[in-house]
Amino acid sequence: MNELFGIMRAPRAVLFGNGQRLALGRVAAALGQRALICTDGRFAATAEMSELLAALEGAGVRVQVYDRTQPDLPVEGVYECVAAHRAFQPEVIVGLGGGSCLDMAKLVSLLLTHGGQASDYYGEYKVPGSVIPVIAMPTTSGTGSEVTPVAVLADSARDLKVGVSSPHLIPHTAICDPELTLTCPKGLTAIAGADALTHAIEALTAVRRNPDADIAQTRVFVGKNAFSDQQALIAIRALASYLPRAVEDGSDLHARGQVMAAALAAGLAFGVAGTAAAHAIQYPIGALTHTAHGAGVATLMPYVMDFNASACGADYAAISAAMGDPDTDPARLAANAPRHVHELFSRIGIPATLAGLGVRADQLGWIAEQSMLAARLVTNNPRPLDQAGIAAIVAAAHAGHGSFLSS
Repeated sequence: MNELFGIMRAPRAVLFGNGQRLALGRVAAALGQRALICTDGRFAATAEMSELLAALEGAGVRVQVYDRTQPDLPVEGVYECVAAHRAFQPEVIVGLGGGSCLDMAKLVSLLLTHGGQASDYYGEYKVPGSVIPVIAMPTTSGTGSEVTPVAVLADSARDLKVGVSSPHLIPHTAICDPELTLTCPKGLTAIAGADALTHAIEALTAVRRNPDADIAQTRVFVGKNAFSDQQALIAIRALASYLPRAVEDGSDLHARGQVMAAALAAGLAFGVAGTAAAHAIQYPIGALTHTAHGAGVATLMPYVMDFNASACGADYAAISAAMGDPDTDPARLAANAPRHVHELFSRIGIPATLAGLGVRADQLGWIAEQSMLAARLVTNNPRPLDQAGIAAIVAAAHAGHGSFLSS
């Protein structure tokens, strides 16, 4: 299975660069005359929001705004937005904000188009056809939702977050303006960037499947492939160089741009390759501790890398090289990879252990059990993963036992 194989899915257009937000009016007008903006209360009150509303008005686009998007996207908020704006009959939906705002736009587009409940579409390939076009405009650099086929939400009827995955959910256009991230706080910049690095690493190291002709029609996340590998390495290289700079000096617009580009590349990578163990384990941890998704996956990532090391030698060597390791011996490069990732995360303030996230020792068994429910993520792991394997990862991550922590 070493033949060249690749799958690429992306928006029809990506507009990237300082000031590109001002293209919103003309981009939206080409799609319709009625736009619904999904954002949150913080961004809705900014001068940038007023600027964007003026751009839409100047292009002859009527606008309604939903500004009550909540973190972790409770499903009730999605239904509230759909009910409030159904009569407006939007022809284009703009997601403007962090990952929850972008996912809100995707899900509102889905439900306004096809009706029903969000639960009708949980899982992969449940969306029956195209949806109202979405323009995704991120104000953080992490989730990659501006280019991915997935939307994640919190359903109060379930203990864990759930996802809707379909190529139909990929935004029509992504407008990525690094200037919109200048007000992103230091802690959120770190957590979002750590999420992006985890996306890139898990995409690069995902299981490699037999690339039969049906794979892209039956799986949204097809596993490791040539195209996702390149996007993942682009992201890893940029984040290693620029994420600490963006965290340490939020006014460094060059670093902000590089991190935003890296998050987008990581989104393109995992949007086809998928993620794996770190994401599977974070979902129950997030439910228990109410800690940020990016912090959880980043805390877990070096321990997951330790577990997967026997299956990922060449990829780990590539990760170390992308992170600036000058060694030329592939075995040493591979062995160093978990340490490089841990040291980067430590530098930007990511907790070193699950205990640091507030996880108690008596919760580890439940976490391992619940992690197995994310079958799509578990089966995407490069080393075969069962409940005992997850238990070993969470025990090490709770106690702080890892090869990268040795002197």
